[in-house]
Amino acid sequence: MPEKPPTIFVIDDDASVRKGLARLPGSAGLNVETFPSAEAYLERNRYDGLGCIVLDVCMGGLSGTDLQARLAQSGCNIPIFLTGYGGIPMSVGAMKQGAVDFLTKPVDDEVLLQTIQQSLARHEGVVRGRIETGALRARLETLTPREAEVMRCVLTGALNKQIAARLGIAEKTVKIHRGRVMEKLGIASVAELVRFCAAVGVEPIHIPDA
Repeated sequence: MPEKPPTIFVIDDDASVRKGLARLPGSAGLNVETFPSAEAYLERNRYDGLGCIVLDVCMGGLSGTDLQARLAQSGCNIPIFLTGYGGIPMSVGAMKQGAVDFLTKPVDDEVLLQTIQQSLARHEGVVRGRIETGALRARLETLTPREAEVMRCVLTGALNKQIAARLGIAEKTVKIHRGRVMEKLGIASVAELVRFCAAVGVEPIHIPDA
């Protein structure tokens, strides 16, 4: 997990509001960066650490919801919650586009800090999941092409002799490859192998009925 403190990005075209929204997370020991517009934020280098975005809905130029949509298209996984004076339709629309929450101005300090903490917890889970999946994929890449084939056959619950017939190799060879797969992946059972492959998106190889 990232060791540096999380960063809260406050984007609002009202300087006084921007200052007020930045004060609380700053006093809680979080890094805060403020931007007067969506365009100004987009000029920043892509941020890959832990954080969240506090985004005003109604701004001159690119609106908050426009920026939200653009960040989603770029694959940004930083949680976003919006602030504004909008009603229920606007908040529902923001949530459908992936916003963590919609806070009505003026924003209560306690609610703001709670939402920031929830957003950071959510992002931490996303980042942790990415790290864990990356580690699983690294183990998967240690397999030879033949070992990977055998593994995908094993996912179906097939016997060694069935896998041997499907791949055109000796049953003894299947047993050797199967053992190497389990050893390289650090797995002790077929059930664990199934869970591992599901986590990294590996599909089984169909074996026709004899």
